[in-house]
Amino acid sequence: MAKDNNVNPKKPKFSSWWIYGLIAVLLIGFQFLGSGNFASTRKTTTSELQEYLRNGDVKEIMIITNTRQAKVFLTDEALAKDVHKDVAEKPFLPSAGAVPQYVLDYGDLQNFENEIKNIKKENNLDTIVDYDTDNNYLMDLLLGILPFVLIIGIWIYLMRRMSGGGGGGAGGQIFNIGKSKAKLFDEKTDTRTSFKDVAGLEGAKEEVEEIVEFLKNPDKYTSLGGKIPKGALLVGPPGTGKTLLAKAVAGEAKVPFFSLSGSDFVEMFVGVGASRVRDLFKQAKDKSPAIIFIDEIDAIGRARGKNNFTGSNDERENTLNQLLTEMDGFGTNTNVIVLAATNRADVLDKALMRAGRFDRQIYVDLPDIRERREIFEVHLRPIKTAEALDLEFLARQTPGFSGADIANVCNEAALIAARKERKAVTKQDFLDAVDRIVGGLEKKNKIITPGEKKTIAYHEAGHATTSWMLEHAAPLVKVTIVPRGQSLGAAWYLPEERLIVRPEQMLDEMCATMGGRAAEKVIFNKISTGALSDLEKVTKQARAMVTIYGLNEKIGNLTYYDSSGQDSYGFSKPYSEETAKTIDEEISKIIEAQYQRAIKVLTENKDKLTILAERLLEKEVIFKEDLEKIFGKRPFDKDFEEKGQESLNDTKADDPEVAGTLAEEGEENK
Repeated sequence: MAKDNNVNPKKPKFSSWWIYGLIAVLLIGFQFLGSGNFASTRKTTTSELQEYLRNGDVKEIMIITNTRQAKVFLTDEALAKDVHKDVAEKPFLPSAGAVPQYVLDYGDLQNFENEIKNIKKENNLDTIVDYDTDNNYLMDLLLGILPFVLIIGIWIYLMRRMSGGGGGGAGGQIFNIGKSKAKLFDEKTDTRTSFKDVAGLEGAKEEVEEIVEFLKNPDKYTSLGGKIPKGALLVGPPGTGKTLLAKAVAGEAKVPFFSLSGSDFVEMFVGVGASRVRDLFKQAKDKSPAIIFIDEIDAIGRARGKNNFTGSNDERENTLNQLLTEMDGFGTNTNVIVLAATNRADVLDKALMRAGRFDRQIYVDLPDIRERREIFEVHLRPIKTAEALDLEFLARQTPGFSGADIANVCNEAALIAARKERKAVTKQDFLDAVDRIVGGLEKKNKIITPGEKKTIAYHEAGHATTSWMLEHAAPLVKVTIVPRGQSLGAAWYLPEERLIVRPEQMLDEMCATMGGRAAEKVIFNKISTGALSDLEKVTKQARAMVTIYGLNEKIGNLTYYDSSGQDSYGFSKPYSEETAKTIDEEISKIIEAQYQRAIKVLTENKDKLTILAERLLEKEVIFKEDLEKIFGKRPFDKDFEEKGQESLNDTKADDPEVAGTLAEEGEENK
């Protein structure tokens, strides 16, 4: 048996290119045969032809009028002469017609004819002069069919591209375009992610674990009369781990897992999206129990009828209608659970969100301090560290960071350590990575005049002083006047993670934000454009107090915030022009009051402010310890380290210069 296996060697696979090559060789061969290129024909000149004529060697001259070429045929006696021995040999291959011994290219036809007539008359010759045209039927045929071949070839190429590749699969070519592009997860070959790789997100993880359990042991739940949920929608900010949870489900589930994006349903042809939805659920039903995961479902799940002013056919709406029918229509698919993820749940259609389609909405929020610690543990596994890192400290240094941000911090720390030629990653590399992500790249070579540098130093010192003196302002971590990103200076704070925010807390934060411009006013009696992001930040905070949270006495307990997102057209304001004027006045009053308050605080501590600014000019970077030496211990410091609450007003950093602010507390407080 072993011998038989070696008897038949591997045969070359047949390819259609062999046929194309053979046809090309035959065409080239016919071309050579037809033109007599294998014969012993030689090119000559007009003077040589005249000499052959006078010697009586020429039997016939065939003038080809369309190519300006003449074919010369010799007599039998001339072929026996030594001078013509090169052309006397017989052709290598037989030709369809008589083969000339010589060919020549003539210029003007009339002059050529007159010269031949004169020589014939002078020498009394009977040489035959004939006329003909040279037709290449094969070339004419090729030129005739070539455009059609090119058009057909381009059409076939386009059809293959639009159908997603080669002609494999049912229908093949153009008929394969309506097939689903969903990828079936193979646990043996694909990268496997388990629930152990998902840190934090305990509530969301528990929900999706139960979905996997539904499909593994359906009898446990259906025996009491319950029904398996049709779908679960993962909602949350970008980078919080929605897709990672779906990957964990794919790795843990012992059932077929179909994964695709919402944009995979969109195509240039009408009806393709609905066809792909039908094909997707048909495949899932054939392999049931199964899970379908649609990432970024807002690509097809947007509310119908919005912004469709043209009245034309909307392919996205047709796709959504088919998805609604498949999830809970007349013919319901059983044992097929749909998982979907989006960070724009407010724009989804209400029919898609109802119970019976997506029975569960799982909100994946930004991680709190405890969850950030667990996420650091996961991402630090592959990183070689030089010391046992304090994960609690790293979690405190990254308020408001998502899981993706923390992964980026760990990766950036490793890159920084490698850039510094270190053998392992240190604690300082992680701090530098946080600064790099929050504030941008340091630009130590940026050209700044001494006057500008002094203004920046007092601006940042003003922020640090006011935040140190106000009870509810965020504790300072460090201040720098080294340009970073688009900002000329920055102050890092460690905000308290709160669930609710009171007016006095917001006012203290606004006062600390205005401390930079107030310091310029107190020291130089001048202000600059460096407070742009500060003004933007406090304006948003003040507007939120007045129009969203109902924290203004004059406006009262009213809010003009629409959480449903229905007022997306913006044709009219929800308040009158008189109220709008009042709102603008109250916003201005709040900001000006905090500005004057900051000026008062800095005026009372002007000597300490000057010392702090001078030290900042000297060192360029100062920390909390430097402020304690100048101002003493902060009297109302609280121990924020043990609090694991999630703050709705986390601020990563305050960049008070020309660049936009990195954290908009007025927006985040929603």
